[in-house]
Amino acid sequence: MNWIRQNKLATFLIIIVLVLVLRNYLSGLFGVRLSSLPKQSAQIERMDVVSPSTKLGASMVPAAGGGIYPRQEYAPTERTDRLVVEESSMSLVTMKVQEVADKVVNYAKQAGGFMVSTSLTGVEEVPFATVVVRVPEEKFKETLDYCRKLAIRVVSENILGTDVTAEYVDIEARLATLEKTKAKFESIMEQATQIQDILQVQMELVSLQDQIDALKGRQKYLEQTAKLSKITVYLSADELALPYAPAKPFRPEAIFKQAVRSLVGTLRGLAKAGIWIGVYSVVWLPVVVIILLVRKWRKRKPAGIK
Repeated sequence: MNWIRQNKLATFLIIIVLVLVLRNYLSGLFGVRLSSLPKQSAQIERMDVVSPSTKLGASMVPAAGGGIYPRQEYAPTERTDRLVVEESSMSLVTMKVQEVADKVVNYAKQAGGFMVSTSLTGVEEVPFATVVVRVPEEKFKETLDYCRKLAIRVVSENILGTDVTAEYVDIEARLATLEKTKAKFESIMEQATQIQDILQVQMELVSLQDQIDALKGRQKYLEQTAKLSKITVYLSADELALPYAPAKPFRPEAIFKQAVRSLVGTLRGLAKAGIWIGVYSVVWLPVVVIILLVRKWRKRKPAGIK
């Protein structure tokens, strides 16, 4: 503290240099880094069905002109050939994350399906992969059984079936009505003689065709998603990295692993900071040396000399 009081300028310069060097590492030094745990929210899935309405949410449907509106409730139907969209998500523990991910993709292709998306993170520490595939409906359960056999342990599994038969039937009825209306306007178009009437009828025909195209796109989307079931597989060598709630929240061995990873992250941050300080020594070291020499010269200077 005495040295700081006597060397305020040197202290100020040292503080500035340290702040400039360590500004990129302060958050890492004072916070716990669990970089091995993947951020599930960052996963983004590309469009996997050719229909323009594929990426609409479960509660949204396409409207004419490219817009969307909230999905309405459909009355139950007694149609025997049900249209059911099946989806599944699985969290698997495996020591060979990349190898298992490739096997899942290859199996889906051999079954007549395709890969929607795949991602791999944390390769250097705890690898984590997300694989999304679509397989034919008749191969759905078979593919799930194959994925289970690839894992050391299946920590969670969810299967969801959504019956869209009522919506499909409603779309058919609306398409029939729109087609009849379109035919009537076409007959009016043939009889129209005034330019204003012709333009007005053409606008109505364009609007009807937009609605028909939107409904046909939604109909095709429902057909394709019912034929090709979606399977999302989460793979990791660490159970805590998977998106599920552990049955036993308090696990000493898992807490120990997290503490070790945090320690390693902190030590890496300190090592990087030391390297930065060493590199910047060409800036701050001469300043410190000059200040020390000036102080030493002032102490040796005779009292009568100013």
